[in-house]
Amino acid sequence: MLAGRISKIETSQTMQVAAKAKELQAKGFNVVDLSVGEPDFPTPENVKNAGIKAIENNFTKYTVNVGLPELRQAIANKLKRDNRLDYSPSQIIVSNGAKQSLFNAVFSLVNPGDEVIIPAPYWVSYPNMVALAGGKNVFVPAKESDGFKITIDSLKNNISAKTKLLILCNPSNPTGAVYSKDELAQIADIIEENNIFVIADDIYEKLVYDGFEFASFASLKESLKERTIVVNGVSKAFSMTGWRLGYAAGPKEVISAMAKIQSHSTSNASSISQKAALEALSSTQEEVERMRKEFQNRRNLIFEGINNIEGLSAGMPQGAFYLFANVQKLFGKQSGNFQINSSLDFSLYLLEEAKVAIVPGIAFGMEGYIRISYAASTETLKEGIERIKKAVERLR
Repeated sequence: MLAGRISKIETSQTMQVAAKAKELQAKGFNVVDLSVGEPDFPTPENVKNAGIKAIENNFTKYTVNVGLPELRQAIANKLKRDNRLDYSPSQIIVSNGAKQSLFNAVFSLVNPGDEVIIPAPYWVSYPNMVALAGGKNVFVPAKESDGFKITIDSLKNNISAKTKLLILCNPSNPTGAVYSKDELAQIADIIEENNIFVIADDIYEKLVYDGFEFASFASLKESLKERTIVVNGVSKAFSMTGWRLGYAAGPKEVISAMAKIQSHSTSNASSISQKAALEALSSTQEEVERMRKEFQNRRNLIFEGINNIEGLSAGMPQGAFYLFANVQKLFGKQSGNFQINSSLDFSLYLLEEAKVAIVPGIAFGMEGYIRISYAASTETLKEGIERIKKAVERLR
């Protein structure tokens, strides 16, 4: 009965874990949810007020499909100011979240049979977008020993005559790894030599720590702009996940193709959210920096706490708000009816026995790890660490 393409994709396991956690909460259980990548901070007051003002002024009608002209100009200004990238508003599209921008970009570039390189571990939706477009996913392992970043040799070894695209999430979801400008430059040389396009998912760009300087892939040199689609949004930096507002910048031909797809799927992004995003991108960035500093404090807390639990280990993430912890030393252990032989086993054990929700690494294409989101309050993180510690101690 269903279209064949549906069998090629899976439901997001991060959402499945979150749903199970909410189910337990609805039954009265106190669940510490460290599964979803959603800032717990409120949207900044000036941004909320801009949305309220839009409603009060009856700015509730359709807008142009690609986004408000003034918002696209604000995005162009932001890209120039923050990323040293020159784009005209005609090279920018506003979408219903960065996820839609990614989807539109994949469908604009990938033909059936085209190969798409995706570093693994990866954000769960990338492979499914490629599969829906009829492309072939080529996963390149980004090993813990390499800081969860692909090496030049591993990239070269996975390029073929059919390679069309590289999807690069920097900083990374789920590992928090960040590529330096020099590392990106080495990747860029390979990209240009092989005439490959790049989707640069920069959604976590504002969340980097310890003085790390973020570099957007397209900013390395002018020639890369013609083969790079920069994707970003306001969800993470401004704590606006529910506003569903993302954007992309790139070659006019690609942006025009993305606009065609969007015109037949969702049309424009919410008019109210666009006004709020205009305020977010055009006003002071003090709240963004305040949240970044607090995330860094939380990162330090979760890093120390997890590494003090025997059987768990994790490297220090330089960006985003995730800790990707190695749990392989727990494999083969058990407690009661729970036998731990996989990251999914351990995730279910924590959820059922400790009432802590995290995401198994297998959801991101890498077994033996778990993703812990530290986009939660200090008190919540401390409670989560203590519960995980006690649950691990019960394993024999």
